[in-house]
Amino acid sequence: MFDLPKLSVFVPTFMLVSLTPGMCMMLSLSLGMSIGVRRTLWMMAGELVGVGLVAISAVIGAATLMLSYPMLFTALKLVGGAYLVYLGIAMWRASGESALPAANRNGDTLRPAGLITQGFVTAIANPKGWAFFIALLPPFLDRDNALAPQLLVLVGAILTIEFCSLLVYASGGHAVRSFLREPRNVVRLNRVAGSLMMAVGVWLALD
Repeated sequence: MFDLPKLSVFVPTFMLVSLTPGMCMMLSLSLGMSIGVRRTLWMMAGELVGVGLVAISAVIGAATLMLSYPMLFTALKLVGGAYLVYLGIAMWRASGESALPAANRNGDTLRPAGLITQGFVTAIANPKGWAFFIALLPPFLDRDNALAPQLLVLVGAILTIEFCSLLVYASGGHAVRSFLREPRNVVRLNRVAGSLMMAVGVWLALD
């Protein structure tokens, strides 16, 4: 059984972070505008597989520490909370510049296999994604409950939120593009996500 109070904190936190402009979201926006939402779904499939792989790896690694080295897991939780606070501060200080990459129009990369590969590689090659999951997911695990149900809930929530965010960017078109081209809007979005990130970091470290 998963801890519902923790889940109620995790879902809105990851939702804001997922919606914040990043490599995967910008790729989804660019492809959505250039090749359409339906074809961009291939890229989303690869990206979701990559995100799921990173999340599962983070949870299994944290569970191993939790069961074998409880004190080390506690230390990891404190470090993870501190890292989330650091990320929140960094998001507050981030500039309003947002790069909207042009979609790669090479025929091979715009075929289904190429789009899937592009999404998968983008997800697993992002070091910030690994660092975020390693910092965020472990504190939400409960050593008194079975790992499999917790893994199912966390990864299920992550993939659902990530897919919805990718769809928002891919289907947003000029409206989203215009919004993100305004530096003040990007700053506001970063600061909202950063504030919640810092609050969650403090809460997880002290919980």
